[in-house]
Amino acid sequence: MNTTLTVIIGLALYYLIYRYYGRYLERTVVGSGEVETPAHRLCDNVDFIPANKYVLFGHHFASIAGAAPIVGPVIAMVWGWLPGLLWVWFGNIFIGAVHDYLSLMSSVRYDGHSVQWIAGRVIRKRTGYLFSIFVFFVLILVVAAFGSIIGKIFVKEAAVPSAYMLKIGAALVLGLLMYRLRVNFLASTVIGIAMLAAAVVLGKAFPVHAGYQTWMIVFFFYIIIAASIPVNILLQPRDYLNAWLLIAGLAAGGAAVLLAFKPMALPAFTSFNAPAIGGRPTPFWPVIPLIIACGSLSGFHAMVASGTTSKQLAKETEGLFVGYGSMLTEGFLSTLVIVCMGAFAYDVMPTATVETLKASPPEFAAGYTAAVKSAGGPVGIFSRAYAEAAHSALRLPRDFMTILASMWVASFAMTTLDTTNRLARYTFVEILAPLKERLPSLYRLLANRWSASTVPAATGIALAWTGAWTVIWPAFGGANQMLASIAMMTVAAWAVREQRVRGLNILVPALFLWLTVTLAVLWFIVEVVPGFMAKSPVQAYVLGAITLAMLVLNLVLIYDFFRPEKAGG
Repeated sequence: MNTTLTVIIGLALYYLIYRYYGRYLERTVVGSGEVETPAHRLCDNVDFIPANKYVLFGHHFASIAGAAPIVGPVIAMVWGWLPGLLWVWFGNIFIGAVHDYLSLMSSVRYDGHSVQWIAGRVIRKRTGYLFSIFVFFVLILVVAAFGSIIGKIFVKEAAVPSAYMLKIGAALVLGLLMYRLRVNFLASTVIGIAMLAAAVVLGKAFPVHAGYQTWMIVFFFYIIIAASIPVNILLQPRDYLNAWLLIAGLAAGGAAVLLAFKPMALPAFTSFNAPAIGGRPTPFWPVIPLIIACGSLSGFHAMVASGTTSKQLAKETEGLFVGYGSMLTEGFLSTLVIVCMGAFAYDVMPTATVETLKASPPEFAAGYTAAVKSAGGPVGIFSRAYAEAAHSALRLPRDFMTILASMWVASFAMTTLDTTNRLARYTFVEILAPLKERLPSLYRLLANRWSASTVPAATGIALAWTGAWTVIWPAFGGANQMLASIAMMTVAAWAVREQRVRGLNILVPALFLWLTVTLAVLWFIVEVVPGFMAKSPVQAYVLGAITLAMLVLNLVLIYDFFRPEKAGG
C-alpha cells in the first residue's frame, strides 16, 4: 500500500458515506425540515445566535479538533498503521459521525439543551443528573489540562502567545465586519485570512515573555470573559479563522501524500498486544478507543454539538454539513497523520534508530515509542513527518511546514480551553436547576453567566496552577469515551423512542461502543492502575476510585436504558 492509494480510498470512502449514509440519517432518522431552530426562536444575542453555516462549521470543527486527532493515531502505530487506520475509518462511519450529528440534532429538537439533559428526558431523570455531574467533572479537568499545556507552550515558545493575542484581535475585527458592519461575507473572509497571516508573522517578530503562573492568571480572566460574552463577538469569528488554518494544512498535507506515491514504510501490523499504555501489553480491542479518540469518536464532541453548536444552527438542513461533515473532516486529519507517519516517519528518525526498528520487528513497538519520545512526542514527530512529506512532494520549506503543523495544536488547544469553560457554564446551570423553584434568589446569583463561568474557571485553573490535574489525567481517556458511550446510548434512545425509527443502525453501534468502553475501563483498572501504586499510592487510589465510579455509572446507564419507564416528561 502506498500513500496515494490510501488517501484516495479514504477520500472516496468519506465522500460516499457523507453523500449516501449521511443523507439517509438526515432523511429517515432526523427528518430535517424548514422549521425554526432554537437559534432563531430563542435568540438572546449571547448564546442563541444564528450563524452562517461556514462560520458555524469553523466553530464546531475548531472546538472538536485539537491535539488528540494527531496524538492518538501516532501512539496507535505501535500496533501497526493498518489497525489504527481501520479503526479511524469504521469508527468515523458507524459511531463518531453518527454520534456527533445526532447529538447536535437531538439538542436542536430540545431547544438547545445538552445531551445529558436529553438523557434525563428519554431515559431517566437520574441518568441525566448523574450524567451532568460527570460531564461537569470532565469539563473542569479539560480546563485544567489544556490550561497547563498551553501555559507551558506559551512559556517555551514566546512567539505563540503574541501570535494568538493578535489572532484574537483579528477575530474581533472580523466579527465587527460580519455582524456589525454587514460587510460581504467573502470580502470579510479574505480580510480575516489576511489578518490571520499577519498575526502569525508579527507574532514571530514580537514575542511575549511571561512566566507560567502569569499565564494562568491571564487564562483565568480570559476564559471567563470568552465564555460569557456573545458568541458572535469572539467565538464564531475566531474559530472560523482557526478552521482556515487547519484547512490550509489539510490541503497541503493531502496534496503532498497524494503526489508522493511513496510506500508505507512502517509495518502494517505488529502485535495485538503491543505496549501502548504504561509500557504494558495493551490489547488493540477493547482499548483502542482510549488511544485513538477524537479522530474516530469522542464524547467531548457531543458536549460541543449539544452545547454551543446547537444554539447557533440557523437551519436544520445545515446540521449534516456542520455536525456530520466536521467529524468526517477530523477523520481525514487522522488519516493524514497515519499516512504521513507510515510513509515518512523513518525519514525523520536517526539512521541507527531506523535500522534497529527494521531489524527487530518483534521489538518494534518499544523502539518506536522511544523514538517518538526522543522526537518531542507525538506532535513533534508528526510535525516533522508532515513537513518531510510536504517538502518531498511539493518542495515546500521544511521549517515553515513544521511550524504550520505545530500551530494547529496551539490554536485548537486554546479554542478547546475557552469553549470548554462555556460548556461547563451551561452544565453548571443545568445542575443548579433544582434550586430554581426552591431557592430562586440563590439560583439567579449562581446561574448568572458571569458567576457560572467563574466556578469552572476557578476550579480548573487552580488544578492547573498546582499541577494536581496530572494525578487524575490518566483516567481522562476512559472518561472521554465513557461520555461517548452515554451520549450514543442517549441519541439511540431519542431515535427509537422519540423519532419512532427502528434504529438498529444506531442502536447496534451504541451497544458495541458501550461494551467496548466498559471492557476498556475494566482493563485499565486491572492492568494500569496497580502500576501507579509503586510510583504514587495516592494517585493509584484516586485513579482507581475515578475509574470505578465511571464503571458504575456506565452500568447504571445500561440498566436505565433498558428500563426507561420512569423517564422524565
